Amino acid sequence: MPLTIEKLIYGGDGLARLPADERGRGKAVFVPFVLAGEKIEAALTEQKPGFARARVETIVEASPHRIQPGCPHFAACGGCHYQHASYEHQLEIKKEILRENLRRMAKLELACEIEMHPSPPWNYRNRSRLQVQGRPEFVAGYFKLASHELLPVEECPISSPLINRGIAALWQTGRAGMVAEGIYEVEFSSNAEDTQLLVEVSCSAAARRAAVKAWAEELRALLPEIAGVAAFREAQARAPSKQPDEFLVSLGEQHLTYKTQSASYRVSAGAFFQTNRYLTDELVKIVTQGRSGELVLDLYAGVGLFSTVLVRDFRHVVSVEASQTAASDLKYNLPSNGEVIQATTEQYLGHSLSKGWSGKGTVLPHKPDLAVVDPPRSGLGESVARSLASVGAPRITYVACDPATLARDLVPLLGAGYRVERAHLVDLFPQTYHLETVLHLVR
Repeated sequence: MPLTIEKLIYGGDGLARLPADERGRGKAVFVPFVLAGEKIEAALTEQKPGFARARVETIVEASPHRIQPGCPHFAACGGCHYQHASYEHQLEIKKEILRENLRRMAKLELACEIEMHPSPPWNYRNRSRLQVQGRPEFVAGYFKLASHELLPVEECPISSPLINRGIAALWQTGRAGMVAEGIYEVEFSSNAEDTQLLVEVSCSAAARRAAVKAWAEELRALLPEIAGVAAFREAQARAPSKQPDEFLVSLGEQHLTYKTQSASYRVSAGAFFQTNRYLTDELVKIVTQGRSGELVLDLYAGVGLFSTVLVRDFRHVVSVEASQTAASDLKYNLPSNGEVIQATTEQYLGHSLSKGWSGKGTVLPHKPDLAVVDPPRSGLGESVARSLASVGAPRITYVACDPATLARDLVPLLGAGYRVERAHLVDLFPQTYHLETVLHLVR
């Protein structure tokens, strides 16, 4: 059927509509790998009461922004969504999607311009995770679009050059039959200079320590830039005890030192760190520059990407992180006037709102001058957003990787009297629909 693409939406799809019927405006149809304004011939792949999905059969009238994708796996692989658009147009797509999410969900019309921070569009990832299949034949790659079927990938153009050498070494051991039974996921992380790799391996309960260790030693022999390998075996009992995964094999270093213009960070296997090797400094600068005072809260602090810089201009920095691994790195990375609290943000705010703001085991006589929040994709959630509003900090900096959860979380903050002073879109994920937003809120 013929369709005209109205716009792109968060998630990578284009929005079109079926012909109007007796009930009014036609049902929404979501189509991947298209651009706004394009006329296409499409085949329906799914019909639901409120929407439908379709795939492109023919591009009848192409967008002037359409280009040839830079990867042969594009449209089969589920990792990238915008390679068919020029990079300049990708930025425009993301800016409009951010504006629309804020307008539709938070009823917020930004009074300021969205400041754009582009990235080199290729080889930017310093962390890439591949799925691995040992039988009936070895395959390493990514899941196909909207499925759990494995697509063989031997080179990934958005990953760093050294990570691509790591992928090549993985395939070499796989073809030689060396990959141990039970290995199902391999993640490569590179340092800022792209000179060292840390390899994190996920194994099933069937994996055997000796076999995994032998394979890891072979991988390191093939690629000396691998500083260390950490392998974890999933717990055999999954519910209701939620046992942690077992540390199975440790070879070499279990952390990387990630150096930026602002600081050096210890990042251990299992700890989160930003994935764009070109924009880390830019992101830190946007969040921290020009901020100073008595007390700053860094919530969802990770290994201290922001805390380690904020600590220079605030008398007290309280960094809250739930992950034991990340909190350990945070303690290592943070100078002496920073305090690390291993807890969820919800636990910490609930305690502090009733007991007072802690600082080196004491209660500080003032509320925070600034709160920085960098939550996971799920956002703050209503409870934490309302608690954050109750903190009463005159400034909040919200770092978001999902515009929909950001818009949802803004509702109680705007209702508490905060307004957006500046808005930044930091393109940490070129070629994909993902976007990073930094909002500076004041009241």
